[in-house]
Amino acid sequence: MTRTKKILATIVLMLGITAAAASPALADNGMPVAPPDNGMPVAPVTP
Repeated sequence: MTRTKKILATIVLMLGITAAAASPALADNGMPVAPPDNGMPVAPVTP
């Protein structure tokens, strides 16, 4: 392969690896990690 083809193949490979690594983060649709608030109050337990 010529040098240009090697460089192009390396760039394409790196873009594919980056896309594969980022896809789980994109699957969350940017939603926060915290659980949704269901309106139930939480009181401390006193013995």
